[in-house]
Amino acid sequence: MVFAWMAMGMTVLIPLLVGLSVNAIDDADTQQLLLLVGAVLLAAVLRLGLTVIRRIVAGRVSLAVEFDLRQEVYEHLMILELGFFDRNQTGQLMSRATVDLQAIRFFLGYGLIFFSQALLTVLLAGAVMVVINPLLALMALAPAPIMVFTALRYTRQSRPAMQEVQQRVAELTAQAEESVTGIRVVKAFAREDHQFERFQGAVDRLFDQSIRSTRIQAFFSPLIGALPQIGTALVLLVGGHLVLNGSIDLGEFTAFYTYALMLAGPLRSIGMALGMGQRAIAAGNRLFEVLDREPQLVSKPNARPLPEGGGAVKFDAVSLSYGPEAPDALVGVDLDVPAGAKVALVGPSGSGKTSLAALLARLYDPTEGSVSIDGVDLRDVDLPSLRHQIAYVSDDSFLFSDTIATNISYARAGASQEEIERAARLAQASEFIEALLDGYDTVVGERGLTLSGGQRQRIAIARALLADPRILILDDATSSLDATTEQEIRAGLAEAMSGRTTFVIGHRLSTISLADSVILIDQGRVVDQGSIDELKARSSLFRDLTGGTGEDPLFVPEDKEVLA
Repeated sequence: MVFAWMAMGMTVLIPLLVGLSVNAIDDADTQQLLLLVGAVLLAAVLRLGLTVIRRIVAGRVSLAVEFDLRQEVYEHLMILELGFFDRNQTGQLMSRATVDLQAIRFFLGYGLIFFSQALLTVLLAGAVMVVINPLLALMALAPAPIMVFTALRYTRQSRPAMQEVQQRVAELTAQAEESVTGIRVVKAFAREDHQFERFQGAVDRLFDQSIRSTRIQAFFSPLIGALPQIGTALVLLVGGHLVLNGSIDLGEFTAFYTYALMLAGPLRSIGMALGMGQRAIAAGNRLFEVLDREPQLVSKPNARPLPEGGGAVKFDAVSLSYGPEAPDALVGVDLDVPAGAKVALVGPSGSGKTSLAALLARLYDPTEGSVSIDGVDLRDVDLPSLRHQIAYVSDDSFLFSDTIATNISYARAGASQEEIERAARLAQASEFIEALLDGYDTVVGERGLTLSGGQRQRIAIARALLADPRILILDDATSSLDATTEQEIRAGLAEAMSGRTTFVIGHRLSTISLADSVILIDQGRVVDQGSIDELKARSSLFRDLTGGTGEDPLFVPEDKEVLA
């Protein structure tokens, strides 16, 4: 700002020096003319230097603000609870962290500077004009009140229009992100044309809204730029008459007319800067909707680390709902799981098995009741301390676009290569990993899609085993494995489960037979509990879920011996 104001000071000084130079020419004062020409050149050089410095500083400041905001947005997203991401599209969030941030940067780096420069130019030029001739200054500045009124009207109309444009950009980003993420499904069902039509609809909505915003700008910006010409015309008319009458000299008129012309550019810049400002305000509103969103699931100020223990788990009258209008996912669940126990959670799809596991990792808080580990309510435990003691393997195993070794060691930074390879062997992943060209240094594609589903799941299991958790959750963790591979991995899982509390979620007897007891869940309630044989004998629901006869149709003959 300081460099901008100093540069504008030089800009305003030059016309005054030019006017004095004209009078020196009229008076045939060569020495005075040379001094004034030198002063004009010096002012021009100073303005050039100050403008270069201003651009460098403004560019650095705006980029630094973007840098800080982008990091702050990412850091804030990382501490928001899982429920926030359940309700917000990934593309919308990405748009706020990219497109909206750029709109803010452009305004801070250019728009705000243009606005302050233009405003300072008008004030300085107006002050000099008043000193030279108050009557001509009144003529030149006569359109100013009309311009202020027009600018205010433009602001009121453009702000909601710009906000809608930003929203349409976010919808477009979300649509593109969804199509790219789901490209396998799109191609599998030959729905490329359908996805293109959906994307085209988003493009059309953005185009229509942008046209509405452009129409507003197309009317007001030229109007704001044209109004100063009225003042210029009045200066020519009245000033020319005063020169002819001898009321002012030619140098004063030249300086004054130059100032009148100078006002046109800054006043147009004000209109342009207002447009950039409206876009930045709209972007800022969207960005700060995220930054001002307080995380709903955080550690208490006096939260303590999870105390030492064997991993005893207790659910006390636990109910869970994902929203005020959503049905209860869990209702009055009471469970007491001893330390080191191996429990299978079985139930129809949507019965609440995964919700139960999510509460255990405190990805959500119960709507009613409490969940405790080793006698301590999870809401009183420091979150990182809790989650370092829980390893979760889901049926949809997510891998980062990085090396296999990095993906396995993600749960425990600093793990040695030997520890990584041991976890891979327990998960029956070492054989296929070592067969790859780069072995453990092989980079998997986005979401690990360059690997098969079974390979991804084995790496995810290895990641969980390396974490050496107090509590292990296997949520259909072997669903992508064939019966032979599952049989091979059972020995490794049995070793990993030894001495730690384990929750196994699944329907296949080959999976749930890893557990000592079974908890049967239906419609968010625990409806039965016991061994596999006990539930097989007394529960028709259990028999329906596991194949009726109690035999897993995917078993190889050896599996029956394991069950026996």
